[in-house]
Amino acid sequence: MEQGKFIDYIQYEKRYSPHTVTAYRNDLDQFYTYLMSRYSVSDIKEVTHPMIRSWLVELMEEKISPRSVNRKLTTLKSYYRFLLKEGIVTVNPMRKIISPKTPKRLPSFVEKEKMDLLFESVDFGEGFHALRDRLIIEMLYATGMRLSELLNLKETDVDFHHSSLKVLGKRNKERLIPFSGKMAMLMKVYLEEKRSFDGTPGSNAPRPSPTDASFFITDTGKKIYPRFVYRVVTKYLAQVTTLKKISPHVLRHTFATHLLNNGAELNAVKELLGHANLSATQVYTHNTIEKLKNIYKQAHPKA
Repeated sequence: MEQGKFIDYIQYEKRYSPHTVTAYRNDLDQFYTYLMSRYSVSDIKEVTHPMIRSWLVELMEEKISPRSVNRKLTTLKSYYRFLLKEGIVTVNPMRKIISPKTPKRLPSFVEKEKMDLLFESVDFGEGFHALRDRLIIEMLYATGMRLSELLNLKETDVDFHHSSLKVLGKRNKERLIPFSGKMAMLMKVYLEEKRSFDGTPGSNAPRPSPTDASFFITDTGKKIYPRFVYRVVTKYLAQVTTLKKISPHVLRHTFATHLLNNGAELNAVKELLGHANLSATQVYTHNTIEKLKNIYKQAHPKA
């Protein structure tokens, strides 16, 4: 079936993430279910643009957000490009589909003053746990890496000689991210504590291998996991910011915004973030423009 071939294509040839593959599969399942229930159509060659448009109308009547509807449209656009490439269809009905407008949503970030307050005034405690928690937050903020990249970071990915981290990003693309001397010192102290750490009192957690071990481990010596990082980030960021939604990704946004606010070139930030397209990075310039507007209003006599 065409749908199965497409899923194999994005999974094995395009190397989309498991999360994206699942989302595309669910979108197509939902689309085909609608076609059968509304039009009794199961052959993709019989689908017309009015059918697709009626599906979009139904989604919006169900109060599905424009952002979610557009994501489903992205799935269909990719699907039809694949079908055309394979010669399964000769006409692309998606060309006549107009995407609904979505309200601009600026990435949330933490102000520099509050990040300074976090690292200078917040008490992280003492010992291995404190070092690890602080380093998790410092690394997310100082490198802008994704949560998945942090989770999969290994000790061998850290190059102290060249002051760089090797991370595996989306679609298995590797990139190098530089780090500061201060970060290097913190990492070295953490690794020393980690190698002598046997877990919490009463546990028999094995000491991690110094060669291919996960860089960050839990209190019981196991590899960290998403919810663990969320708890750490939420615990400490909540002490310095009133943002409604706190997550590891907020620190990635903060990293990019602070770089641009301090004059970093957009292309350089794109490379550091591991974005495939510059358009994905440009969203952070809106935060910079908003800051400039505020400065202008406060400082210019004619503002």
